Amino acid sequence: MAAAQFAVVLATSVVNVALPRIQSGVGLSDGAAPWVVNAYGLAFGALLLAGGRAADLPGRRRTLLAGLTVFGAASLVAGLAPSAGPLIAARAVQGAGAAVVAPAALALVLDVFPPGPVGVWGAVSGAGAAAGVLLGGLLAQLLGWAWPFHTVALGTALVAGGVTVLVPRVPGGTPGRFDLLGTAAVTSALTAPVWGTTAARGTGWSAPQVLTAFALGVLSRDVGDTRAGCLNR
Repeated sequence: MAAAQFAVVLATSVVNVALPRIQSGVGLSDGAAPWVVNAYGLAFGALLLAGGRAADLPGRRRTLLAGLTVFGAASLVAGLAPSAGPLIAARAVQGAGAAVVAPAALALVLDVFPPGPVGVWGAVSGAGAAAGVLLGGLLAQLLGWAWPFHTVALGTALVAGGVTVLVPRVPGGTPGRFDLLGTAAVTSALTAPVWGTTAARGTGWSAPQVLTAFALGVLSRDVGDTRAGCLNR
């Protein structure tokens, strides 16, 4: 479980130092290069609540394995991307997988080791961030721009194998259903303002797409609040 969290944090920081080599290797423009980092973080943060809810329904171990599969496959695709579009899309999908992995892994830790080694969990997160900065630059320098992604994919495959063999099966998921409308509203409320803030650096704060993003964020928040009130009643 700690290794799963390590991989999630590693994938966040592993491209930071390697970004100039990734940019030249794929042919990213100056405007597109930051989205190699932003696409992952944006998808991860926006879908984290949904990932936690998903882990409660079909069972945490099963959800964790599904998230690791998406996360590792997207990392492999990112390393094979021939151009900016596929690379950024793969990073967004990788962030979505991470949003499933992180809450499912932590929930399993608390299930198997109550009350849970939270100190170890926090230490692993910090170590993953530091290791990503070191490994990203080293791998890109020695082996090429794609190897930070390939290394994460390989590590994820090892983690998935360890989960399959070592993590015990715990009781099944909790009753309930997945609220698609509420999830979409919360995700949009989180994503739209962040996207608008990021895009404003290049287009200006008064650009139509930036203003639309902020308006969508406010509207989505209102829809989410209304949806939550209906479900509570």
